[in-house]
Amino acid sequence: MGGRFTFVGSQYRLEIGDQEFFIDLLLYHRQLKCLVAVELKTGEFLPEYVGKMQFYLAALDDLSRLPDENLSIGIILCKSKNKTIVEYALRESNKPIGVATYKVFSSLPQDLKNQLPAPEQVAKLLEGVE
Repeated sequence: MGGRFTFVGSQYRLEIGDQEFFIDLLLYHRQLKCLVAVELKTGEFLPEYVGKMQFYLAALDDLSRLPDENLSIGIILCKSKNKTIVEYALRESNKPIGVATYKVFSSLPQDLKNQLPAPEQVAKLLEGVE
């Protein structure tokens, strides 16, 4: 996703009323100066994902956003999507939400192998991290 993102947390907890809600990933975009909520879905896009993301963004803007930060952005990552269904689901949304798909590979593409550390290097870096 590029070097402008910082990791805030996974399963980021929001307490609203007497209930808990968890955002799959919460990032911060340094250039845009905003929180970015990411929801990861293992199947096809469903319209109700937009309502859930709108809820998360409203809560983040009220409960977590600092006064000098811009409004939060949402990204919904799905295994597949129907463009028409996504367009209808987002048409009335007043929040900045994007829907994208991902691909699963059984092995790392060759052009990325040289850009990422070897598993042994990652394990060594994580020693002592709780």
